[in-house]
Amino acid sequence: MAEEYTLQLSRIIKDLQLTALYLPKSADDIYVKSREVNRPGVALNGFYDFFDPLRICVLGKSEMAMLESFGREKMDEAIKKFFSMNPPAVIIARDLEAFPVMVESAQEHGVPLLTSVDSTSNVVAALVSLLNVELAPRITRHGVLVEVYGEGILLVGDSGVGKSETAIEIIKRGHRLVADDAVEIRRVSNKSLVGQAPENIRHFIELRGIGIINARRIFGMGAVKLSEKIDMVINLELWDSTKVYDRMGIDNEYTEILGIKVPLMTIPVKPGRNLAVIIEVAAMNNRQKKMGFNAAHELLASLGMDVSAMAPMDIKKDINM
Repeated sequence: MAEEYTLQLSRIIKDLQLTALYLPKSADDIYVKSREVNRPGVALNGFYDFFDPLRICVLGKSEMAMLESFGREKMDEAIKKFFSMNPPAVIIARDLEAFPVMVESAQEHGVPLLTSVDSTSNVVAALVSLLNVELAPRITRHGVLVEVYGEGILLVGDSGVGKSETAIEIIKRGHRLVADDAVEIRRVSNKSLVGQAPENIRHFIELRGIGIINARRIFGMGAVKLSEKIDMVINLELWDSTKVYDRMGIDNEYTEILGIKVPLMTIPVKPGRNLAVIIEVAAMNNRQKKMGFNAAHELLASLGMDVSAMAPMDIKKDINM
């Protein structure tokens, strides 16, 4: 069974700059579980067959005008029924004034009632964005996450292969560290993974022979970042002279993290290889591939070979993280 995550209502109030009209208890003790948001126009019309009581509800100009058009008796009945479903919170957008019966019903059923000065669409967008990140499925994996030319690169490999040392060189070349040793990976959508460091080890790097350093204090604020989308995984492994490494890059290797395909590249490590420069080139090459350009295909075409007959294969590889 998937682990269930929660978010304090106080965090939502702070991030969205909401005003509380009524709270049944401290917002720190009220938790939201659902990543979905509801605009309950259908429910206010009396259709509750698919109403999800775990979703935060947002009322905008349309819902408030519709309720006003009902007339006093029907409006009161609709609002009382709606609050009796006990949504985790109700937000009124556009700084619209709450009807007195809303406050009364919120108090009767213990439903937090909040307001926002933002437009309804902005409130919904900000709320969905926050919930998708904070309530996303997540795993923590051993590795290093860096941002190189705007690409989020997750470095994985056996302990001692040189991931942290490579991260230091990458930082020295003007790029940014997101996480070292432990990377918390969240699936924020069906296509996107976002990584960050656990708060208690954020900005710290372990270097064998030196110990623990704080990258933010040594290299400055420009050398670190709180979170980054994971665009590519690079597996660092000790050079194996018996192994054949990809030298063309025609096929597309990938690995799966939380059910999402992520491009994968294996880079052999041995003395004399400048891993930081290689990773910079890998980041730029990955961006080119996303834009539809493949250097291997261009080379083969310039040699007079039929590229269309060499369709790239998607090859899945499992990696230890």
